[in-house]
Amino acid sequence: MKTIRLRPGKERSLLRRHPWIFESAIARGAADAGETVRVESHEGQFLAWAAFSPVSKIRARAWSFDEAQRIDAAFFHLTCARAVSARARFDIQSDALRLVHGESDGLPGLIVDRYGDTLVAQFLSAGAERWKEVLVDALLAATGLSRLYERSDASGREREGLPLVSGWLRGAGPIELVLREHGWQLALNIATGHKTGFYLDQRDSRKKFADYTHRLKFERVLNCYCYTGGFTVAALTGGAAHVTSIDSSGPALQQAGANVALNGFDAGRATFMDADVNASLRQLGAEGRTFDAIVLDPPKFAPTVAHAERAARAYKDINRLACKILSPGGVLFTYSCSGGISADLFHKIVASAAIDAQVDGYIVERLGGAPDHPMTINFPEGEYLKGLVVMRK
Repeated sequence: MKTIRLRPGKERSLLRRHPWIFESAIARGAADAGETVRVESHEGQFLAWAAFSPVSKIRARAWSFDEAQRIDAAFFHLTCARAVSARARFDIQSDALRLVHGESDGLPGLIVDRYGDTLVAQFLSAGAERWKEVLVDALLAATGLSRLYERSDASGREREGLPLVSGWLRGAGPIELVLREHGWQLALNIATGHKTGFYLDQRDSRKKFADYTHRLKFERVLNCYCYTGGFTVAALTGGAAHVTSIDSSGPALQQAGANVALNGFDAGRATFMDADVNASLRQLGAEGRTFDAIVLDPPKFAPTVAHAERAARAYKDINRLACKILSPGGVLFTYSCSGGISADLFHKIVASAAIDAQVDGYIVERLGGAPDHPMTINFPEGEYLKGLVVMRK
């Protein structure tokens, strides 16, 4: 077994069981892509078994902190089974859910979602790639399913020096599926949809938005960065008279319209705008339009902390514009899915935006990802999705 020796003092995070070892922390040692290495402190103390990645800034990702643990097929079968069984203890009102959430489930670089009887997986690290065949077998054994589609086409693969790939790894079947969550249905394409096909992490937020719409009887709703219309369908389910949805993707908007029809809603209750959100918010403000509820669920503006300053300006601008067209008593559901933006910083950004818009509001709730996208005690970076529910005074 090859050994990685750390620089003095760089063992602290591993002693707290944080799974990442950065390039700058390593004094000496190397291995092949995905190969399991023994990680030791500068003094030679065992710290972890980890998967080595020769080109990534995260040079190794820990599989286990138990010196007696063997990293073999049995380990991955047990770890996958543990992750799958944990989901049975969560209250998930859907037939689509996340089964493996990377580091939070002890499987760095592996994302697995279930859509009915189909699994969709992303192998995003050198370690996950090296053990791919074993992991696929373990996932199918843990779920009792026979179909698994690979969506290893995210940018994280390139940072690991891995090619982008997608396609069926086990079995075959339709790539256009329909999921059920709460009281509605949503169609998706596992081959072309974002992430593994859909944003399952916003499942509970969609239900909460439907509940707010029903309870506060929103008439006019604006859904920005609507993608395929999850929040649009939620608002209509909650009884909104009309929902305006904005996205810059024509195919996504077409699917959003189809999802409105799939749930039996009158097409006249929904307007879809193929446009830039920022420009649209400015135009709506210039026209004097106002809305009872607004959803801001933008794409990732800051993938890392290094991008935080530029992303903060972008988040502030859209929130400022949204606050201006939010009716008094109206509610803003605003989100950041950027790992480089902390929950505290996001709160400050929204507060600054409201001040510039000359409005005040109550922070009614703080939101995060659905429970099948967990943040663990030892891996706070798992909290990538942050949201605020703001009620304008």
